[in-house]
Amino acid sequence: MLSVYEGFFSGGARIVHSDVVRGLAEGGQSHRVLSIHGEVHREATRQRMEDDACYRSLTAGGVGVTSLGRTAGLVDGSVAASVFSGPELAGTARAMAAADVVLSLKEQPLALLNQAGLPRRPVVVCLHRSDPQGQGPALDELRAAIADGTVAACVCCAESTRAAYEAAGVPAELLHVIPNGVDLLRFRPDAAARLAFRASLGIPPTAPVVVFAARYAPMKNVPLFLRAARAWLAREGGGHVVMCGAGMTAANPALRADLELALAGDPRLADRVHPLGVRHDMEAVYAGADVVALTSVSGEAAPLCLIEGMMCGAVPVTTDVGDSAAIAAGHGFVTPPDPGAIALAWSAAAAGRADLAPALARSRERFSRTRMIAAYAALLDRVHASRAGGRPVAATDEL
Repeated sequence: MLSVYEGFFSGGARIVHSDVVRGLAEGGQSHRVLSIHGEVHREATRQRMEDDACYRSLTAGGVGVTSLGRTAGLVDGSVAASVFSGPELAGTARAMAAADVVLSLKEQPLALLNQAGLPRRPVVVCLHRSDPQGQGPALDELRAAIADGTVAACVCCAESTRAAYEAAGVPAELLHVIPNGVDLLRFRPDAAARLAFRASLGIPPTAPVVVFAARYAPMKNVPLFLRAARAWLAREGGGHVVMCGAGMTAANPALRADLELALAGDPRLADRVHPLGVRHDMEAVYAGADVVALTSVSGEAAPLCLIEGMMCGAVPVTTDVGDSAAIAAGHGFVTPPDPGAIALAWSAAAAGRADLAPALARSRERFSRTRMIAAYAALLDRVHASRAGGRPVAATDEL
């Protein structure tokens, strides 16, 4: 198996896919990864492939990772590219020739895989958004690959993804839903990690804490989150807000401007806002929180932050985007995109955390990494067998 990445940069889709690849390799499948870009600059953060946690996890697990060596986003913020050099195509052809099946992490790598002259291999496209029309030329690349007969299946991480891509013209029989899962040994309530994380930031053990784990991007609606944070911090005199993700640092001038605008008139509130940037110990961050918040306006499918946070005991509070409401149902709160309503829900979530803990514990199997990887393995085995026998892979079949 060969997985093709646009690049290694912070984001839930890369975390999920890299975890799947490593799990499949642990289960006996042979996997390699080809990254189009070796370095990406986005969300005000320069992200080198070799520094990325997913890259390190894959290589530590014995998965070979190579790159075409491109550097993206250093001028105009654009990562997409559709023109490739002879050496780049030759390197891609060598990588594909050694694979029986190719996985495309989202539809963007299809700009490369659709190039003429590459070996024909069945492609499984892994879709992690609910806004295909907002993916620019990538949707056209997906349609072209389907028309060419290259795409054997599309994995949708959420029901909202399946519905959105079917509405965009992707044949229903290609769309398979495999919900996101996480490592339940890593993401779990941990009293010691909770105290240690809070101590590292000077947060008292009993203070209510809201965590916002997101990259600095328009779809995440950071200004809405900060307006809600202002209202909540003013009400909860001892509360703290933690922000994690690419661009969530004081070094990002756009975030600094957002903070200044949101906290204008009461700069003392800023002492209880902690922008931490990219963290590699998210299990400790979530264990230290009472609430995991999401204020996105579009694009989300099955947000990893909600699942990871829930599995660590944090109560999810989210806007109704993608499958977020279904994930939070019975475990937390769904709010309108209104800062006052969000702030009230955070207070209710923090106060009700102990009461919601049994429901969160009962949901663990539903969000298991083991379940997710087994479903991917079954689909990939069927793709390989079906293509060898000249038969399509129907999404109506049970995984």
